[in-house]
Amino acid sequence: MADLTLNVSRTIKAPIEAVYNAWLDPEMLAQFVIPGQGMTVPKAETDPRVGGKFSIVMAAGEQEIPHWGVYKTLNPHRQIEFTWQSPFSVEDSTVTLNFSSTEEGTLVELKHVKFSDETSRDNHAGGWTAILDSLAGHMS
Repeated sequence: MADLTLNVSRTIKAPIEAVYNAWLDPEMLAQFVIPGQGMTVPKAETDPRVGGKFSIVMAAGEQEIPHWGVYKTLNPHRQIEFTWQSPFSVEDSTVTLNFSSTEEGTLVELKHVKFSDETSRDNHAGGWTAILDSLAGHMS
């Protein structure tokens, strides 16, 4: 359903350069791309260039959930856009991250488009919110 979109945002108490770069560094991704309690990221790889690919394996106990995509836009310290594929996503699902400096640090605005249904969108909203919270904890 192309019309299903979610937006989440969070202000991170860190410089915009550090927050932007965290999304492209596989070691950092493995620390904060944790969408739920008790989950881990045993593997994260990035090729941070337009057309480059990334992969993130999230694990919940013994179950591993692969996620992957292609970077569509890399506008340093302003915007990252990438496709988002997983066993729970639909074709052409895309995530856009916009970064802006604030007095408190860096505002990260995340927009994810294309979901199979409202339940999937709502589950992703919870996951992305947890990920932004985790990023904030790792950047402070």
